[in-house]
Amino acid sequence: MLRPSTQRYSVTRPLYSEDAFEDEHAKVYRKHKTFLHHVIQYFTCTSERAKNTAISLLPIIGWMKTYSFKEWLLNDILSGVSTGLVAVLQGLAFSLLASIPTWYGLYAAFFPVIMYFFLGTSRHISVGSFPVLSLMVGAVVTRLVPDEGLPANITAFEGLTKEEQRVLVSASLTFLVGLFQLGMGLLQVGFIVMYLSDTLISGFTTAAAVHILISQLKFVLGLTVPGFSGPLSIIYTLESVFTQITSTNIHDLVTSIVVMVMVLGVKEINDRFKSKLKVPIPIEIIMTVIACGVSYAFNFSENHGVDVVGKIPNTFESPIAPSLQVFQMAAVDAFPIAIVGFAVAFAVAKVYSVKHDYVIDGNQELIAFGASNIFGGAFKSLAASTALSRSAVQESTGGKTQVAGLLSAIIVLVVILGIGFLLEPLPKSVLGAVVIVNLKGMLMQVVTVPYLWKKDRPDCIVWVGTCLAAIFLGLDIGLAVGLGLELLTVVFRAQFPHCSVLANISGTDIYRDRKDYVNIYEPEGVKIFRIPSPIFFANIDFFRDKLKDAVGFNPLRILRKRNKAVKKMKKLLKKGDNDMQNGLQATCSMPIEESEDESNMEDLDKPTDYSDLPIQVNWNAELPANIQVPPVNIHSLVLDFSVVSFLDISALKGLKAIKEFIRINVDVYIVGCDPYIIEKLRNCKFFDDEIKTSIFFLTIHDAMLFINESHPPKTVSEKVMKTFGDCTSLICSFKD
Repeated sequence: MLRPSTQRYSVTRPLYSEDAFEDEHAKVYRKHKTFLHHVIQYFTCTSERAKNTAISLLPIIGWMKTYSFKEWLLNDILSGVSTGLVAVLQGLAFSLLASIPTWYGLYAAFFPVIMYFFLGTSRHISVGSFPVLSLMVGAVVTRLVPDEGLPANITAFEGLTKEEQRVLVSASLTFLVGLFQLGMGLLQVGFIVMYLSDTLISGFTTAAAVHILISQLKFVLGLTVPGFSGPLSIIYTLESVFTQITSTNIHDLVTSIVVMVMVLGVKEINDRFKSKLKVPIPIEIIMTVIACGVSYAFNFSENHGVDVVGKIPNTFESPIAPSLQVFQMAAVDAFPIAIVGFAVAFAVAKVYSVKHDYVIDGNQELIAFGASNIFGGAFKSLAASTALSRSAVQESTGGKTQVAGLLSAIIVLVVILGIGFLLEPLPKSVLGAVVIVNLKGMLMQVVTVPYLWKKDRPDCIVWVGTCLAAIFLGLDIGLAVGLGLELLTVVFRAQFPHCSVLANISGTDIYRDRKDYVNIYEPEGVKIFRIPSPIFFANIDFFRDKLKDAVGFNPLRILRKRNKAVKKMKKLLKKGDNDMQNGLQATCSMPIEESEDESNMEDLDKPTDYSDLPIQVNWNAELPANIQVPPVNIHSLVLDFSVVSFLDISALKGLKAIKEFIRINVDVYIVGCDPYIIEKLRNCKFFDDEIKTSIFFLTIHDAMLFINESHPPKTVSEKVMKTFGDCTSLICSFKD
């Protein structure tokens, strides 16, 4: 194998402009479908399409046909049991974030899982409660049903206790979240997740982790802290905690510290020896069992005032209809919850789909989570997404398909109907400790900030801005601020691209930024200007300014100066001053006052009119009659459009400015332009007598070869003669 530096290739082909290429290679005409054709095709039904639609809407049909019972079933069983135990504990813990009774968190680990089993395309994520979503739901719950004061004026609240009112709000909100997700899935807008960058999600989830951490302090310390919502709610919560700090329940605090230390320590062991451990040590489950036993033995609830989980019904409650009034009051909150829940689940699902080589469908995922939340909301479940830690358990313990998810739901079912009473003495401080320990991954995302600051400052600004806004203004407003910052960075990058002047690597057809390389050759009399972004209304002025900076002059100003100079010369000739024709500069040197009449400005912008002028003008030499026109040191301008993906109408109008270069005898060439852009230019009547299709070339090198034919490079002797000749040459010579 040859080293890259010694490899060579040689290509012999004609010099191609776009016109020459199209003449030699016939273009295939493709008829583009109209909107009506797409509508008709969308509603046309065939047997094959019906089959594909059924498989698309019920992905279980596809993967169950290839299910290997011998190889996969045992792994799915082990994974389902492990995941189910974790789901029980996290369901109880995350329900505290939503400010509803703990057992409703178990419903989120059962009802949504059943629906996702049939509709979901990911085989490895564990569907259920997610701390960020639970916290966002809790903010709405405490706003409509506050700890202190009267609840919102909702008819469905009549005759209900405060807990029942909160459950109604949570269930109705979950139902509405499902409606939003289902609607977006049916409208095929799964691409919306693309607008949530990894940077934004990282900053947002870090802020959510801070909120979750603060919200769990009341359970860890055994305090009674009212729920706050809205901007600065985190400040009010901290204020309430610190004003009661002397009332800390020492039993809750010690229990929480012991649980956190043990869980963090064993999790570290699991991570360090995960290659040797077939199944991670279920330390959370072990500590929960121990805590339940200790609490029951020493009667923590009655003897030490420890707040425990309490009575867990051993049956499912009847489904309820959602409240339309809650829909009206929580619609603004439900949409970001729907987006965040889907974005997090899709991101986790994408990781595992790449790892295990299968495809997930964003639109179908929206439908699956929408249906899951609608189904769960009807049965008083929390809003469902996925938790990375729980999904990691399902995948790392050998789970192959959603059969593991279904078995985890069965484990939850057994707990609800059979052994839930064993969890009744569990201190809530233990659940709070479990929640805090699971925040480690999200909180540690803060270490990416220094890296982002060094590598990509706009992304760093998005991360920090999103995180701070979400912490102090609330998660919903923080998400909106993050989206705004992200869009601003996109606009900033597109509006102020890094334009560059290119030069040639000697002896090759390679052109690079002249500032980046040492042995690089800038063609004499030619400027090669690269535009590395789309050209549209927001950056067309920036593009024109950068182009002027690159060539070193303003073409419109040069054109106006030349037109004024020609008018002066004609005026001298009309006065009958023949000294200029005789080459005598004495009489030509009389100053002529310039006219500043703006009414003639349009005439000055037109091509220079040399008619009735019996002389040829060398604009780069000294002119008579004190006429000052800046010299133009280039004869050709090459615009590299190889990175330009689209143009809008404002850009088309702005590009008309190349006429200003053409009118001052600077040839303009556009290279690397996408054929669809050329077609758009034709359709928009961009070409005329001055701007022709012949200015388009396939590559920079094609254009440079053509320019060298039109303007052969000068030899050294010619350059020396030009240097001396410029000092003595006549400026104005008579036409033949």
